[in-house]
Amino acid sequence: MRIITRSDVERLLPVAACVDVMRSAMQETSRGNATLPIRQFIPIPHAPGKLAVMPGTLGAPACFGIKLVCKYDRPHGDPLGTHVGMVMLFDSDKGIPLAMIEGSSLTAIRTSAASALATDVLAREDARRVAIIGNGEQAMRHSHAMRAVRKIEHFTVWGRDAARTEAFAARVYRETGVETAAAATVEAAVAEADIICTATSAKQPILFGRHLKSGQHINLVGAAIPSAAEADDEAVARSRFYVDYQDAAMAAAGELLGAISRGAVQDNHIVGEIGNVIDGTAPGRSNGDEITIYKSLGVASQDLAAAHAIWTMAETENSGASIDLLD
Repeated sequence: MRIITRSDVERLLPVAACVDVMRSAMQETSRGNATLPIRQFIPIPHAPGKLAVMPGTLGAPACFGIKLVCKYDRPHGDPLGTHVGMVMLFDSDKGIPLAMIEGSSLTAIRTSAASALATDVLAREDARRVAIIGNGEQAMRHSHAMRAVRKIEHFTVWGRDAARTEAFAARVYRETGVETAAAATVEAAVAEADIICTATSAKQPILFGRHLKSGQHINLVGAAIPSAAEADDEAVARSRFYVDYQDAAMAAAGELLGAISRGAVQDNHIVGEIGNVIDGTAPGRSNGDEITIYKSLGVASQDLAAAHAIWTMAETENSGASIDLLD
């Protein structure tokens, strides 16, 4: 079994390469070749955190495993971040452990890569301007991920703290070389955007349907529980709504569930899973005027596919620490 740390995860699976890994994972998911129990959260007594448990199986590559993530409230800029965890990867044929892989960077890479995949599938081909709502790790990751699938010419960023947002804009420009501006409001940030990525900890909507324009594609990334939403009912109602995994969306997609409960949309509002669109079993964008939304919740098939890709490359170059648990 290999133990693979953060530095190797970052080196072995850059986001551009991970997009194709996510493409295969989403196809396997939508074809029914994955077992994906709904994630469970276990509160930690007397601590500001919880343990998230995400088990699953994947048909191709044939593997199974579990992701364990400790989600703790920490100050902005804390080197540990809000998520610390690991993915345990097992071989399906032999039932033996293959790897324990650092989970925070793996999750960050596969989440932004999944958004890039959805953008590649759903956004207009001529999309060039991106609005990023949020200024944390996922916001930064998405600036790189969008460039993997479209020729981005301009970023506009927004965050609640103006000074932090200005610093984030400078960092995006420094790392991508793409012209980047900080906006004073979400409305201003999205006004000229072709692609919008929300990667915030917002519990209540910050993106409103009245501010959207025809032809935009939106990746909703931040909210992952039924009681939280980054976009309002009007945004959901105006869009063609896509998800990574329908069962998860109907259990935890706060934007969708809230809109259904208030009668803004029907419970059949989901057009399809991204894997369905790739396979041609669900329609994608049909014209340049439609607004499309991809609701990202994250599923174990994505973690397993990313973990298997990392393990395969680590095996090839003999990186990470190799141990024998059964000696």
